[in-house]
Amino acid sequence: MAGNKPQKDGASAPSFASDAAWPDDLIQVGRILDAWGVKGWFKVQAYSNQGDALFNAKHWFLKSDAPKPGRQMLTVLSVREHGEGIVASAEGIADRNGAEALRGWELWVSRADFPRTGDGEYYWVDLIGLDVVNREGQALGRVIGLIDTGAHAVLRILPPGVAEPAKPDQERLIPFVEAFVDDVSLAERQIRVDWGVDY
Repeated sequence: MAGNKPQKDGASAPSFASDAAWPDDLIQVGRILDAWGVKGWFKVQAYSNQGDALFNAKHWFLKSDAPKPGRQMLTVLSVREHGEGIVASAEGIADRNGAEALRGWELWVSRADFPRTGDGEYYWVDLIGLDVVNREGQALGRVIGLIDTGAHAVLRILPPGVAEPAKPDQERLIPFVEAFVDDVSLAERQIRVDWGVDY
């Protein structure tokens, strides 16, 4: 990659993205676990159901708070499933030492790189922050997260008047299934559900 400075061990460094190159719509989708093999490949842990974006994006953006704060942009060469995880290679990461230097970095991609969802399918990141109302028009709160139960997702809702961070017993939990969810409108930023305020 043009402009890279060689490291002391002979591996080239990934590029540091300028503010102009850093997208405004970045979503955290995982983190780098460790090196994989000796040719610069590394293991990636994908978060929740947003891992598909890793296979779509040509650039991954890395952030680190410790031990040394920083951020980098990687140009992805290859990414594939391996066992129950994901492994990848990128420009400028030529050996195991280069891959090990990425250990622990948070991994972000642009929301624009997420694959399109099917009808009635949503990324968790798109549901967080939506207002939830019931069929009677009563406000139930705002989605602050989701729980993956394996069988289906469950909306974590912060009721009106409850401040964050909420205690678990203060949250309203609604299964994200057709039996309870009538409609999701990303344009109106609202989810309508069949759920009582006293449930």
